[in-house]
Amino acid sequence: MRDKNRLVYSTDRGRIKEPAREERHHKGDGIVRIQRETKGRKGKGVTCVRGVDGTDAELKLLLAELKKRCGCGGALKDGVIEIQGDKRDEIKAALEAKDYKVKLAGG
Repeated sequence: MRDKNRLVYSTDRGRIKEPAREERHHKGDGIVRIQRETKGRKGKGVTCVRGVDGTDAELKLLLAELKKRCGCGGALKDGVIEIQGDKRDEIKAALEAKDYKVKLAGG
């Protein structure tokens, strides 16, 4: 959430620049786990992909590729790729084609 008390303009200094965001690197254990979740989403299912190594920028590129392949929306939250709907089989095929070791987790 954004800080509402953040200074954006000062008559002394003019416009205040926003600090650069730090690029985070997410580590995995070498196994990518794909799981379907509905908790906290009002019954709507999403497919979560965990354990992918890479920075935020690399994960966003992978997210864009998976969204395009599945034909649906998605998001990146704390190193976890979320794809809308139950797309486990399509995601598994796409990641195995990229030489990831993939497991289907959960039910």
